[in-house]
Amino acid sequence: MIRLMKRSNKIVIEIGESDNVPLFETIAQNIFNKGYSILPDALPSNLVNMLWNHVQEMPSFKFKKAGVGRNEDHVMNNVVRSDEVCWINDETEVGEAWQHWTGSLQTFLNSRLFLGLFSFESHFSHYGQGDYYKLHQDAFKGEANRILSLIVYLNPDWLPEDGGELVLYTGEHEQEAIKVIPKFGTIVVFLSEEFPHEVLPANRDRFSIAGWFRVNSSNTDRIDPPI
Repeated sequence: MIRLMKRSNKIVIEIGESDNVPLFETIAQNIFNKGYSILPDALPSNLVNMLWNHVQEMPSFKFKKAGVGRNEDHVMNNVVRSDEVCWINDETEVGEAWQHWTGSLQTFLNSRLFLGLFSFESHFSHYGQGDYYKLHQDAFKGEANRILSLIVYLNPDWLPEDGGELVLYTGEHEQEAIKVIPKFGTIVVFLSEEFPHEVLPANRDRFSIAGWFRVNSSNTDRIDPPI
């Protein structure tokens, strides 16, 4: 459980670590057994409500059109995706709470699955009416250091007719795809190199967090992930 406590005029965020163990264990077992985990209404209620309230209060200029690729290869491509994003840091109480939770998940998964996860990056995503993200992969084998992708949905009262489903392709055939309705508090975790996926057009405003756990692929010429 996440608790907000006021000490000396400062909000202190406390997260009960033991409360997360059953959830983290389920995610770890799913990743081990099939490479992905889809858990509806799973994010702790205090945290998902904090994130939802925060994203609703954010001014629109904080969101920027999303691109594809990293660093010098990063370009805007409206054919591939049309959403907008705002990167998350720990400069706000909500950002600090989110990064604390994902840090706890990272530590747990490293202890259970020995993945060598080194860092985590994430952003809020906003899909307006008609926005989409075409079929893509978050990492390609041997070419990137993203190991696990994490998605959390922040959409109360989302209905199937609202669209915006994540389609996760779990095999070579189209019928092996799984459609995930972006309902409030749903958590999706999957191996970044293994599962192509896409986001179908949304019929109303759709909010989520997308993040990636990464390994350290630094060498003598560059630091990656950057400090």
